[in-house]
Order: sequence, then structure tokens, then C-alpha cells
Amino acid sequence: MAVYTTEITSAEILSDNPIHQRLLKPYIVAKDYVRGNMLELGCGEGRGVKELMPLVEKYTALDKIGDIVEKLQKENPKGDFKQAVFPPFSGLEDNAFDSIVSFQVIEHIKDDELFLKEMARVLKPGGVALLTTPNIKLTLTRNPWHIREYTALELTDKAKKYFADVEMKGIAGSEKVMDYHEKNRASVKRITRFDVLNLQYRLPAWMLRIPYDLLNRLNRNNLQKASDSLVSSISHDDYLVSDDADTSLDLFLILRK
Repeated sequence: MAVYTTEITSAEILSDNPIHQRLLKPYIVAKDYVRGNMLELGCGEGRGVKELMPLVEKYTALDKIGDIVEKLQKENPKGDFKQAVFPPFSGLEDNAFDSIVSFQVIEHIKDDELFLKEMARVLKPGGVALLTTPNIKLTLTRNPWHIREYTALELTDKAKKYFADVEMKGIAGSEKVMDYHEKNRASVKRITRFDVLNLQYRLPAWMLRIPYDLLNRLNRNNLQKASDSLVSSISHDDYLVSDDADTSLDLFLILRK
């Protein structure tokens, strides 16, 4: 399966490893939460399928990219993979799922309020939903693939409209991860210093996606060449669940109905 953009980080590309491991971590954490009938919203290339499917009675996944859905269904016949653009979650019944996971998705959703409302609708009473998204306080530059990013307080307040129990945590990095993050920050600054007109924030997102993807891939490759041992040595164990969401790389939300 081709990697469409740097938004779909590949486990096969060495320069993607720090980001791949960061995105894998929530699935490792989710093993302690998922059970019964589980729904994944935005499964992507299936990073978490092998981690979570063996732990639940039924695994259902939605994603908008039809080719990915078809491939994952062939590889994992016990799962139920559906092509869907959401919200709403058409065809899914109320109170249907014991567990829901949705990692690095809500920032792409235009109607995030409806997304959260629909998550609450299809979650069973007593069920748990897990959600991650980038922490805007640690974002290095505008991502034109994201409709918005959140602070911990902003996302907590939104979630409280639809869930009775909202617990905000974060996915933080070890010293090794933060070393990579700071090298990345310095590299991004070297690139964006040429944006004297601040076009990354003034131009429409669609105009920025191709240059963003090309520069992001170049940046990751350069970081890997300059610090190969660091890039290759980072594992999901270098990412930690933190009680301090504000200083974490990603927000990690635990929601109960």
C-alpha cells in the first residue's frame, strides 16, 4: 500500500520511525481499555489492527480511503472494515459498542461537535472511548491537512458536552524523544525562516498541502541522515502517558458515557 502523504506515516520508512512509534503508543495503551464490541474511527493503514483485534470479540473499523479498507479486509477477514466519510456514523446503531478508539482523527473532522456527539451515541452505557490529537501548544508549524488543533482545555470542554466522564491525559516523550523533537524544531525553523510573509497561515490549506508534504518528507529524511542512531532507536516505550496534557506532544482523552 502506497503512503499517500506524510500524514499517513509509514512503519516501513526509517525516517518516519519516531512519528510511527508516537502514533503506535496509543494502541499499546488501549490494550488495557478495549473489550467486547469495538469500533475504530479512522483506522488508516491499520497500525493498531494486530494490537487490538485479538483482544475484542468483534472489531469494526471505518476509514475514508477505499483502497486501504479493501486491503485491510482481505488481510484481516475476522474484522469488519467499511469505507465511510463521517460524521455521522451512518448505519451504526445507538449503544452498539463497548469500546471506541479514534487516534489522530478529530483534527481532520470539519464538524467536530457532531463527531463527538456520534461517538457518544454509538457507545454503550459504561463503555469507554479513547481519542488522541496533536497538542497545539507543541505544534511546530501549520499542518494544512488539519482543520484545527486543540489545547487540552478546549478539547476537554467540547467532550464534556457529550460524555459524563472526561479524563484528559497526554502522550509525552522521553529525553530521547524530546531530543528528536528539538532537532525537528530547529530544522523546521530553518525552513520557515524564508516565509517572511507568513504565508503558511495566510494561504488556503489546499495550496499548502503539496509543498508541506514535500518539505516534511525532506525534513524527516535529513533528520534521519544527521541522527540515524537516534531516529532508528526510538520505540513506543519512549512515549509515556502523562497527567500533564499541556506539556505533552499529543492529547489523550479517555471518555465514558
